[in-house]
Amino acid sequence: MIRELPASATHLAYAAMLELRPDVGSQTEFVSRINDLQRPEGYRLVGSFVAGVKEAAAVAGFRTAHFLAWNYALYCDDLSSLPAFRRQGHASALLDWMMSEARRLGCTEFHLDSGVIPDVRAAAHRLYMNKGMHISAYHFSEKL
Repeated sequence: MIRELPASATHLAYAAMLELRPDVGSQTEFVSRINDLQRPEGYRLVGSFVAGVKEAAAVAGFRTAHFLAWNYALYCDDLSSLPAFRRQGHASALLDWMMSEARRLGCTEFHLDSGVIPDVRAAAHRLYMNKGMHISAYHFSEKL
């Protein structure tokens, strides 16, 4: 079952998000960062849940914004699954949900960035390409 997580349920995304973002800190720090900093900037969380399990099996964090390059787009910041629930369709269902939400909101594009570590990200890249996505750019960064 897919459902959006309100601020009162942010903690349900912590374990799955920790798999992708191991430096997010404690659950309390994570919830504070999402609810106090990112949600006011438009960040939203959606989770995929399994019957009988309280925390999300997989989670996605996303936002919409207007870009000169992409017009109005939904950008997926984070997409992660707990190891025990991988390869069960949770990430795929979350991608479908976000793309549907993007269409509902009138977005003209859907975007996400993914790391390039081949042995670690190969399955994720296959999923994205199976969803009809393609590699459209390089992403450059520098830590400050």
